[in-house]
Amino acid sequence: MPSIALFCSKFTNEEEIRDQLKSLISFEVVSDEDIINDACSKNLAERNKLEQAIYDKTSVFNKFTLEREHNVAHLKSVLAERMEQKQNVIYYGFTSLLIPHDVTHVLKVLVVDGKSGRIKTAEAAGVSEGKASKEIRSSDKSVYGWTDFLFQKEAYDPSLYDIVLPAGESSVKEIVALIQKNLNKTSVLETEESMQAVKDFALTAQVEHALASKGQKVEVETRNSHVCLKVNKSAFSFSKISEELSEIAASVHGVDGVDVQKGKGYRTSVYRDQQFELPPKVLLVDDEKEYVQTLSERLVTRNVGSYAVFDGQQALDFIDDDKPDVMVLDLKMPGINGIEVLKQTKESNPNIEIIILTGHGSEADRETCMNLGAYAYLQKPTDIEKLSSTIGEAYKKISSNAAA
Repeated sequence: MPSIALFCSKFTNEEEIRDQLKSLISFEVVSDEDIINDACSKNLAERNKLEQAIYDKTSVFNKFTLEREHNVAHLKSVLAERMEQKQNVIYYGFTSLLIPHDVTHVLKVLVVDGKSGRIKTAEAAGVSEGKASKEIRSSDKSVYGWTDFLFQKEAYDPSLYDIVLPAGESSVKEIVALIQKNLNKTSVLETEESMQAVKDFALTAQVEHALASKGQKVEVETRNSHVCLKVNKSAFSFSKISEELSEIAASVHGVDGVDVQKGKGYRTSVYRDQQFELPPKVLLVDDEKEYVQTLSERLVTRNVGSYAVFDGQQALDFIDDDKPDVMVLDLKMPGINGIEVLKQTKESNPNIEIIILTGHGSEADRETCMNLGAYAYLQKPTDIEKLSSTIGEAYKKISSNAAA
């Protein structure tokens, strides 16, 4: 029996559409919350990490950690399991966009309207224009980030859906009737090929997770349990990376064969591939732009995932949005100085370990910083090995505290 993947833009009477559809056709609703709960109950990931993977922008550190890829693979796994076990379902929300197009017995529906129409709908429900505008902007930002991460496409691109229904041109009753009409078409009937596509979807998720666990992000396509991997990145040796990727994918239970191909983004690199270990996420804070950018590049070669900002206010704004493990902080900067950044960071995020790296500090500054909770106090110029080992020690402390 067919199911529905329903995604609605904010303020298109989305809940009323979902509930009327559920009442009319007696389908079970499976929401983002249900998929997250499934993943949590199986101890696949932490709730906040799954929510961040769906709704938040991609972390600047993600290229080093592949954390979003890990969590999206978990979401795909539990969604695929639901799809294998249950029929007559309305998959509702962001996770409905994970369902592949070759799962043809799931009708993929978008209900959308322009901003002015959505504001009118919100106002009719008692929401002020200002609040509605703010909520629309926030919601669209999340879903655009989601579809860009998944498909490199805009959220309301018609190619992501089977049918697109403009909310401003139809009533809720008419929209529900149109969905039901399309659901009854023979093209949405369950077939052997479509059910195999669900199994392939589940297998793809497992392969993606296995690859991400080894620091590999490649395009994965599965057909009848045969996996094709497309490499869209630089590599020192294609034969070597092909062998490594094949071994990882073949280790996943249920994979019948593996092909590795060069994708459009493949380039031969002059640098040898490094062994992947989950790197510390390090925020570098220093107003000397050339120095800190060079420092960042040198740390990356030592498996330290780093990102640079250039003043104290940028650092404080950054940690409101994205959480590093370690901060390497200069003291003398225009505006908010390093000691104030240290103080405010330790008050708001005490688990972030802070290493002071300065060329202007005094013994009194060192004592002040250590009393405020700094992990270490280093003087410029410092040996890169000394800095990277200090970062590693700070990261070990964080890891041991988390395990305790």
